[in-house]
Amino acid sequence: MFAEMKTSKASSSSCFINIFLISVSFCTIYLLVLLYLFRASEVANIPASSQGASAPTSLEHLVFGIASNRGSWLDRKDYAKLWWKPQKMRGCVFVESMPDNESYYNDSSSNSLLPPVCISEDTSRFRYTYRGGDRSAIRVARVVSETVALNHSGVRWFVFGDDDTVFFPENLVKTLSKYDHELWYYIGTNSEIHGQNWLFSFDMAFGGAGFALSYPLAKVLAKVFDSCLERYPHLYGSDSRIYTCLSELGVGLTHEPGFHQIDVKGDVFGLLAAHPLTPLVSLHHLDRIDPIFPNMTAKQAIAHLFEAVNIDSERVLQQTVCYDRWFSWTISVSWGYAVQVFENHQFLPDVLRAHKTFRQWKKGHVVQEGYLFDTRELHIDPCRRPTIFFLDRASSGEDGIESTYRQYNSSDNCSLDMGLPKKLAEVKVFSHKLDLKIKQLQAPRRYCCDVLPFSQGEVLQLAIRECKEELIHIH
Repeated sequence: MFAEMKTSKASSSSCFINIFLISVSFCTIYLLVLLYLFRASEVANIPASSQGASAPTSLEHLVFGIASNRGSWLDRKDYAKLWWKPQKMRGCVFVESMPDNESYYNDSSSNSLLPPVCISEDTSRFRYTYRGGDRSAIRVARVVSETVALNHSGVRWFVFGDDDTVFFPENLVKTLSKYDHELWYYIGTNSEIHGQNWLFSFDMAFGGAGFALSYPLAKVLAKVFDSCLERYPHLYGSDSRIYTCLSELGVGLTHEPGFHQIDVKGDVFGLLAAHPLTPLVSLHHLDRIDPIFPNMTAKQAIAHLFEAVNIDSERVLQQTVCYDRWFSWTISVSWGYAVQVFENHQFLPDVLRAHKTFRQWKKGHVVQEGYLFDTRELHIDPCRRPTIFFLDRASSGEDGIESTYRQYNSSDNCSLDMGLPKKLAEVKVFSHKLDLKIKQLQAPRRYCCDVLPFSQGEVLQLAIRECKEELIHIH
C-alpha cells in the first residue's frame, strides 16, 4: 500500500513538472513572437532615408551649392566640366541674374556636362556695412540656405564652393565617409597663411576651398540663417557669415587638410608636391597661380592632372619617398603629378617639407606672413636643387598602373656626371589602385617605394607598395 502511494506521488510530481515546462516553453515562444512583431513595427516606421543609412556614402548622397556670378561663370565653367558628373551629382550654380545671352546658359549641347544654373533670391533687404566690401557676400552666403531649399531627397551632405573650386569627387566622398552624417558636422579647412586666419578666424572654413555640412546641421542652419545675416552686417565675406551663424549654433570646424584654399601666388609646386597624408579633395584660385604643369595654360594643366585622377583618384599627390643605395639618391614621388630626385641622401622629415617655390598672397607683418605648414628654402644654387620630372602619361592594365614622368628642369649649365640624376630622361612608377578603408583614413600611413633593379640608362623605375613593419630611412 505504501509503495502504491509512493508511486502515485511520483506520478503526480512528474505530471506537474511536465505541465510547468510546457507552460514556460509556451510563454517563451509568445514573448519571442511579441519581440519580433515589435521590432518589425519599428523598422516599418523608420523613414526610407534612415533605413538606407547603413549603405556606404556615395555621390548620390551629396548636393552641391556653387557660388558664381553672371560674369565669371561663362569663363570658369570649364573647370566644373572636369569634375561634375551629371548622372550622379545634384546641385546648382547660383548667379545673380542671367546674362543678356541667356540662351548660352540653356544650350543643352554646351551645358550637358555642367550643373544647372539657379538665380539667387533678392537680398536687398539685408544690410551690408563693411566699408569697401562687396555686398554680394550676402547673396553668396545665402547659397547655403537656397541649396537646402532645393529640397532634394536622400541627402547626407551639402557641399559648397566657388566657381573656381575644383573638387575631386571620389576623394570627397571617401573623406566624408569617415563621419556620421546624422550628427552635426561642419567640415573644411582654413587658409595656408597665418595672416588670413588671424584676420578672419582659425576655425572658419574658407569658402573657396569648399566645405561640407551634414544634412541635419544644414537644415537647422537654413532655418535661422537670415536672422544671423541681420545681426552681422559688418562682416566682410560670405564664409564669415556662415561661420558666425554656425558658432551661434555651437558647432565648430572639423579640419580636413585635403581641402585647399591656395592663398599663395606664383609656382605652387612645392605646396602640391608635399601634400598632406590624406586624399586630395579640392583646389582653388587656379587662375591666380602659375599653371601646375609647365608649358600649359591653367585649364590645360588641371585637365592633365585629371588624367591621373581618373585612373587612381585616391593616390593623386600622395607623397612616397625611397632611397637609391647605388647613387645615394633620395627620390620623392607625388603620384600623378611629379617626381623629385635629389642628388644625395636627405632625411625624410626634410623631404616632407614644402619647398618655397611660391610667394605670399600679400605683403604684411612678418608674423602674419607665416605659413601654417612646414616649409623649406630652395637651394641658392639651381644645380643643387632636386631634378623634377612632371607627369607625362598614365595607364591602367591587368598588372596594375604605370605612370611616366619626364624631366623638365634640366640646365645646360649643370654638369652631367654619371652619378647625377640630371642624366635621367624619365621616371616610370608602377603601382596598384589605392582603395583606402575607413580605418586607414582615420589612421593614415605613408606608402613605401623601391628602386627596381632593372633601372638603367636614362630611365629610373620605381614600385610603390604598402609599407610593412619597417622604417623609411637612409640606408
